[in-house]
Amino acid sequence: MNWGAKWFSDIGTEKSKGTKVFSLAGNINNAGLVEVPMGITLREIVYNIGGGIPKDKEFKAVQTGGPSGGFLPASLLDLSVDYEQLDEAGSMMGSGGMVVMDENVCMVEMARYFVAFTNDESCGKCTSCREGSLALLEILSRMCRGEGKQGDIELLEELGEAIRDASQCGLGQSLPNPVLSSLEHFRDEYKAHIDDKRCPAGLCKALITFTIDEEKCKGCRLCAKNCPQEAISGEAKEVHRIDQSKCIKCGVCMDVCKFEAVLVA
Repeated sequence: MNWGAKWFSDIGTEKSKGTKVFSLAGNINNAGLVEVPMGITLREIVYNIGGGIPKDKEFKAVQTGGPSGGFLPASLLDLSVDYEQLDEAGSMMGSGGMVVMDENVCMVEMARYFVAFTNDESCGKCTSCREGSLALLEILSRMCRGEGKQGDIELLEELGEAIRDASQCGLGQSLPNPVLSSLEHFRDEYKAHIDDKRCPAGLCKALITFTIDEEKCKGCRLCAKNCPQEAISGEAKEVHRIDQSKCIKCGVCMDVCKFEAVLVA
């Protein structure tokens, strides 16, 4: 307002003028609202403004545009942030959300999480959105429970494209984005959930097992004292063990272990 439209339009790219405010959140050191010029790269936002990933973990993906936005992998970190480039990459500018995810995030679970949100938001007018989003959610939930089956990936793609093409409003047209983009860039994680009954990120409780590394365990008893199920046994200064029949996979043992002796697979 002070400096006029000409000054503002000199910022940004040829087609996307000015600045954009993003809500930078997730696995990022400097979370909050950031105003950036159009055309800035994702890498500059994540590392220069956001301060990088906590504990120096690896960047895995970023979702732009809010719950209906697509996931962009590390290979697209140098993507220019403007309307055209984000849309071409399978995401969107949307409401200005920007959620950063580190190496420990399960992309199947993230897709399920955002589909659950958009499913709740559906007004129900379009059959494609009302029933299609519910079908997506049911398939993704099965996968996270270790009940994925052959053909689920192809069905997710078919449903996602049908929902996008047949829905009347922007919600239905964009809600498959998290699923379709994660399938494009992180297909191996979906295959691991189905073929190997394994969650590579170690987050889906039905697909993980906590164990104790005998070589690293010092017998400090910290894990045993903090286990809410009393599932860990072992004398002081001796190797401890986890009773899988009692373990609820809460991860407390891993959080409190000072010797990185608790493993998840």
